[in-house]
Amino acid sequence: MNLVALETSTEYCSLAVARGAHLFERSFHAGQRHSELALPALRELLQEAQLDMGAIGGIAYGAGPGSFTGLRIACGLAQGLALARNLPVAGIGTLLALAENCGADKVIACLDARMGEVYHGVYCKSGGNWIEMHAPGLYRPDAVPEVEGSGWFACGSGFRVHGAALARCYETSIKHTDAEAVPNASAMLRLARAVFAAGQGVDAAAAVPLYVRDKVALKASER
Repeated sequence: MNLVALETSTEYCSLAVARGAHLFERSFHAGQRHSELALPALRELLQEAQLDMGAIGGIAYGAGPGSFTGLRIACGLAQGLALARNLPVAGIGTLLALAENCGADKVIACLDARMGEVYHGVYCKSGGNWIEMHAPGLYRPDAVPEVEGSGWFACGSGFRVHGAALARCYETSIKHTDAEAVPNASAMLRLARAVFAAGQGVDAAAAVPLYVRDKVALKASER
């Protein structure tokens, strides 16, 4: 199945195209220019894969959590591309994509959520499938959920921005940390294959982001 994946939940823009078993990907720092740069980059990637959108069978997008604007961009692009061709879509969690991309079986995925908070999720792989140990949530870095045992792989910008606080919480649990890891469209595409193969893609009109947080800025009194 030929698939497209779009990920714009952070300052990076990540795109992937699967032509059968062959994967084509591109990731770059977009800052605040995702809406301007994503579609031209996708067109170039499709040309590289020698495909057009008429040959695509499904579209995956980074559902969140992450930047509110970024999540809306990925969801909106997926909807627009899919509606025009009556294609199914699949929202893939950004924290799960982090776990998928790090190459470990026990993962604490954590993205900086700004405002002194982090987006956090915990995953274990068993029999080739991910099990969600702690669902994506919003926490203060010093109040993240505990994990059992040791040997955990920690990844994501939360560990770069709030490394000291998170290290105190997971003092004996973490084996390795990749604080520079970001959600990746190729990981989302790998996860989406199973979704589409099981017929679990949804109508484009039903695509929604996973915000987790319900506000984007602190009031003056909260600051």
